[in-house]
Amino acid sequence: MITNSILLEVGNLDGLVYLILLILLGPPIFLALIGLILFRTKNRTAGKVFFILAGVYLVVGLGICGAIIAQS
Repeated sequence: MITNSILLEVGNLDGLVYLILLILLGPPIFLALIGLILFRTKNRTAGKVFFILAGVYLVVGLGICGAIIAQS
């Protein structure tokens, strides 16, 4: 009985937290870099759109991933 419960115990979950943070912060940084490159070239409106997309993704990601991290 004791050996069965040892197999079900969870070990170190640091990698999972890092993966969630990568999903949370990776795409907004990538979209903001694309927006910065486009904003400095001729496509200023496309750069602004990418900045807005990065902001929306960051707000949504902070809401969803932040709630997941806060519960653990």
